[in-house]
Amino acid sequence: MAQEDVFKKIVSHCKEYGFVFPSSEIYDGLAAVYDYAQNGVELKNNIKQYWWKSMVLLHDNIVGIDSAIFMHPTIWKASGHVDAFNDPLIDNRDSKKRYRADNLIEEQIAKYDEKIQKEVAKAKKRFGDAFDEEQFMATSQHVQDHIAKRDALHERYKAAMQGPDLAELKQIILDEGIVCPISGTKNWTDVRQFNLMFSTEMGSMADSASKIYLRPETAQGIFVNYLNVQKTGRMKIPFGIAQIGKAFRNEIVARQFIFRMREFEQMEMQFFVAPGTEMEWFKQWKKTRMAWHQALGFGAENYRFHDHDKLAHYANAATDIEFKMPFGFSEVEGIHSRTDFDLKQHEKFSGKQIKYFDPQRNESYVPYVIETSIGVDRMFLSVMCHSYCEEKLENGETRVVLRLPAALAPVKLCVMPLVKKDGLPEKAQEIMNDLKFHFNCRYDEKDSVGKRYRRQDAIGTPYCVTVDYDTLKDDTVTLRFRDTMEQKRVKISELLGIINDEVSIVSLLKKIQ
Repeated sequence: MAQEDVFKKIVSHCKEYGFVFPSSEIYDGLAAVYDYAQNGVELKNNIKQYWWKSMVLLHDNIVGIDSAIFMHPTIWKASGHVDAFNDPLIDNRDSKKRYRADNLIEEQIAKYDEKIQKEVAKAKKRFGDAFDEEQFMATSQHVQDHIAKRDALHERYKAAMQGPDLAELKQIILDEGIVCPISGTKNWTDVRQFNLMFSTEMGSMADSASKIYLRPETAQGIFVNYLNVQKTGRMKIPFGIAQIGKAFRNEIVARQFIFRMREFEQMEMQFFVAPGTEMEWFKQWKKTRMAWHQALGFGAENYRFHDHDKLAHYANAATDIEFKMPFGFSEVEGIHSRTDFDLKQHEKFSGKQIKYFDPQRNESYVPYVIETSIGVDRMFLSVMCHSYCEEKLENGETRVVLRLPAALAPVKLCVMPLVKKDGLPEKAQEIMNDLKFHFNCRYDEKDSVGKRYRRQDAIGTPYCVTVDYDTLKDDTVTLRFRDTMEQKRVKISELLGIINDEVSIVSLLKKIQ
């Protein structure tokens, strides 16, 4: 099945089984805005809990805050967002569709990589076990031609983005013969910059209202509070401040379901370090964050680092952790060495001293910052994409199952009576009432047991318990495992011990500690 079709099925599955709904759907929706449904909000909260605990529980020098969405407008002038928070956009005159110029060029670079991989795959199939990939890459003229074109494009794109040189970006698009995916034509407008911040007014009367912005990132709320946290928490460098919160960007090219939205949620941690040590900490946080992702068991081959060609105005190093989505490798987390830019800017614009006194160095300085920033929504999508599975059974039927990590699953256990009579529902409710204090449980008595299993498979419930007539005699139940469909008889008193260890966030944290 084509990956595009797989992605469409995942999007459909999210709505059908109560994970994500189009926002304001009864009013025909609102573009690039979505609501998390009953199962989606549980999965989302579990992802956030996994991240939060991995930061503030496992690190004794990281604490959390929750800063306001509305902030003083000068903050965004100091941070550079008012003047430099722009996307390079280009329109196709025939389709009337708008695109990010940098995305079009990056997709073209990826096409050269795909051509190289196809040449390698064909040769591997032809030569079998005797195939030497390194030698083939070095000697194949076709491969060398593709590499030369990719590298030349990459260098040209990298130089154009440093300005950015908008005219050069358009020229690259024309020279590469990049067409609009809708119209198939090259009838492009000039590239222009578009500021992504939403603005509003604060004040009771229009003539006295003050223009403010919905925050485009959560990081600045940490920076303006860093000294308050340091002093009240008696924090010593190095230390970090973590935050989970909503951010807002007026994305003109919102796309790919919840991957790029106008209202989204971030999990960010700013780690304050002594100047001169930032690259050492940058490398350490790259390693730490990759371990966090890989602890979910999705396979190391589905992750990669992608170093930035164009660094933001505040950074001296930056990389993305990319995950293999159905539409290709895409960013789920950014790790940046932000230098001391933000704090010095806030010193300059506020007129307040926010230096840290280091007793070991016996000097005051503005700390450098290492940032880890992960999109909750993108993380949610990566989990859904990897977990969705259509499985062919021995009897010829197909079941749809979400192989979610048990600790992230919205429902951990479904308790179901075999029939709706003879005291079985009451016994099932009794079991559920005992276990619901420990993890999220669900009760289901409608339809056959087989159909109930399928419903729970589709939302990723790792365990099901069936209460039958033998339960009333010997206090045992049938425990069914989602991934293997194995069933075994266990005592009711053993259920908590069997299930709790597997569905606890602690089970994930132990893998990265």
